[in-house]
Formats: sequence, C-alpha cells, structure tokens
Amino acid sequence: MASFLIEGGHALKGTIQPQGAKNEALQVICATLLTGEKVTISNIPDIRDVNNLIQLLRDIGVREEKIISTRADGSSVTSYSFQADSLNLDYLESDEFVRKCSELRGSIMMIGPLLARFGKAYLAKPGGDQIGRRRLDTHFLGFDKLGAKFEQVEGRSVYKIATQKLRGTYMLLDEASVTGTANIVMAAVLAKGTTTIYNAACEPYLQQLCNMLNRMGARISGVGSNLLTIEGVTKLHGTDHAILPDMIEVGSFIGMAAMVGDGVRIKDVSLKNLGIIPDVFRRMGIKVKAEGDDLIVPTQRHYEIQSFMDGTTMIIADAPWPGLTPDLLSVLITVATQARGSVLFHQKMFESRLFFVDKLIDMGAQIILCDPHRAVVVGHDRKIPLRGGRMSSPDIRAGIALLIAAMSAKGTSRIDNIEQIDRGYEHIEDRLNALGACITRV
Repeated sequence: MASFLIEGGHALKGTIQPQGAKNEALQVICATLLTGEKVTISNIPDIRDVNNLIQLLRDIGVREEKIISTRADGSSVTSYSFQADSLNLDYLESDEFVRKCSELRGSIMMIGPLLARFGKAYLAKPGGDQIGRRRLDTHFLGFDKLGAKFEQVEGRSVYKIATQKLRGTYMLLDEASVTGTANIVMAAVLAKGTTTIYNAACEPYLQQLCNMLNRMGARISGVGSNLLTIEGVTKLHGTDHAILPDMIEVGSFIGMAAMVGDGVRIKDVSLKNLGIIPDVFRRMGIKVKAEGDDLIVPTQRHYEIQSFMDGTTMIIADAPWPGLTPDLLSVLITVATQARGSVLFHQKMFESRLFFVDKLIDMGAQIILCDPHRAVVVGHDRKIPLRGGRMSSPDIRAGIALLIAAMSAKGTSRIDNIEQIDRGYEHIEDRLNALGACITRV
C-alpha cells in the first residue's frame, strides 16, 4: 500500500493540463466491444481504473495497441486502438473474469455491449468507491425491458444475463443514472426496432458516447436531452474518438489554485462542457477567469462565500446534469474551510460520501456534520490554517480533497491508501510538484 507525504505551505504556480475524462473513458472503451472493426480512442488517462478495464478487454481477446503522440506544447497524449474481432466468450464464465469485474465498478458497462452483440454476459457485484449504496437497478430494469433474462449460476454468486435478441421498447428510467443510461444505450443500438429512453442522463460524457456510436453507424437522436430515441441497426463499424478533458479534475485544480495557488492556468478545459462548475466556485468567492479555452485562477488572498439574494446562507447541492456533479462536493467542502463565511453542503446521492469530513475536523476545520447528507462549513478566512496529520483516502474524490487540505496545511501530512487517488488522477504528484508542491510517494 502506497502513501503520500505532503509538506504543506508550498504555493502552486504555472500551467497544468487536465487529463482525459475518466468517466467517459470507461464508457467509450466498453463501446469498442460493439464492433469487430478497429476503434481508436485518444486522450485516454493513464489511471488505475482505466488501465484495469483495458486489461479486462485484453483478457477476453480484444486486440489493442498503445499509441503515444505529442501536443504542440510538448506534452504527451495517449491513444489506444481496440479491435474486438475474435473474443474468447468462454472466458466470460470463468471465476477469474468475474473476480476481476467485481473489483472494478466500470466493468458493469461491458454488459450492454456483450449482451447486444453476443447475447450473453456475466455479473458479480462490481467494486469501486466505498461511498454508500450504489444500486444497479437502473441497468437491469433497462436490460429486462429490452428482453434480457437473469438467472443465478448454480453454486456461485454470479448472474448470467442472456437474450435471443434484444428488442426495442419505451422505458422511463427510475433515475437519471449516467452509467445506467450508457449501458442501456449500448445495448439498444443493436436491438431490433426502436428504443425510447425517457429520464436519460445527459452529461457531456454520455453525449460523447452517443456521438461516437452514431459515427459507428448507430441511429441515436435527442443527444444532449433527457429523451433519447434509438433506432436499432444490425452492425456497427470502426471510428476514431477523442475523449474530453476531465471536468472533475478541472474542478479539483480550481480548488487547489484557490487554496494554495499563486496564479494557475488550467489549459484546454473544454469550457462549454464544464456546465456550472466555474460558477459554483465563483459563488464561493473565488476569482476564475476564462481566456479562450483556458481557465486562470489568480492568487486568492481571501475569498468570501456569497449569500442568496435574500441574505440567507448559501446552499450548494449536487444534482443531475446540468446541475453540479456530486464528484466535486468533497473538493468544495475543503475549499470552504478557508473561505470567509458559512455554507451548507447537501450531498443527495450517496449516504457515506461526507464522512471524510471527520479528517478535516481533525486538521482544525470547523464543520458540522448534520446528517449523512448535509454538512455546514464555517470558513476560517485563512486566520487558522489547517494542521498536518495522518489520514487515509476512503475514495477517489475524498482522496484528492484531503490532498488539497494537506497542501494548504501547516506541517507535514501523510495520506495512506492513495491507490484510491490513483484510480482517478494521473501521475498527480508529479504534475503538482512541477507547479511547486512538495509531495513524495512512499
């Protein structure tokens, strides 16, 4: 198990480039299973979850080739070509495959493509962040409506999902699940007839997936809305696809620049796909300037949390797109500890995600955890710096939030279980050290 040693108090200055989007990468890589032709995907992040998914595809016989190219500024871009033309379908039934899937939550999105193209898939409970119950009902209700049948494999905690032929239908999703929508869309593109999905997720990453599938020959309309119509086709072909910058990493860098920055430029952020993320930081009093497709966060000696127009306390809550992504609440809570003023955070989607605030409280933050979903942060206005300490990362986003806290803290901190951070952030210590941080991996 690896750890970070962080010497606090070092200011960040310079330019940083966000990685490719983790959540989009997991979806579009799974989509390569829908065709036997070559699919090339660029801007793939070099992170644990994505690398484990690529290894899973290798295990079932997908041929892949890694391609490294260079941007104009000298930074490297990683692309992969995938070709799923000769798969070992028997391996899907093996204990080894099911075990590996259970360790990677993103593997759930292999089910839709496998079911659509080959008529069968196998499932054990997938792994991922320990942030509370993350139900998969949306996925399976969608598959059921398309005509798939579920049965438990005798003597094993494994389910077989099978169909003779998926058939298009109308469905109203019980929640606007991003991965659930992605999985159902990938199953429906090869179904017979027309599928209509209402209350579909419409995040930029889901839009990217739909646009990629359309270039492969799918017929998806309504992209960007919560009503998708999919006319099934018999076959898809290859394509090239470029992954968006990771909006969660962009938000994380804004938070870092606000707390410990001395002028940071976040380069090529795809501003039109960030939604309200920059504005939420502005509500916290943080100056964020757009320049072309870059964001510039100047030195923030003080930042004051706004109140609502009637003078009441600001409430920041997560919501489905185009609302605020829940993945940034941990970062925003950490940033609020050094703001001027108070703010109530309402995490609606996961009942355990706020429990990491105990670690911030141990570092000297003034936070009242009202219940599993709500926390009030009373900002110190930089008058009382956080104290360094030893902590463990419970999930990806809490991990990066604790790293930000440690970078701003007085003294040296140690964060254990940083494999969680590695699941979502590419070579994070090297990139931050290049801006002036002092982070050592041990």
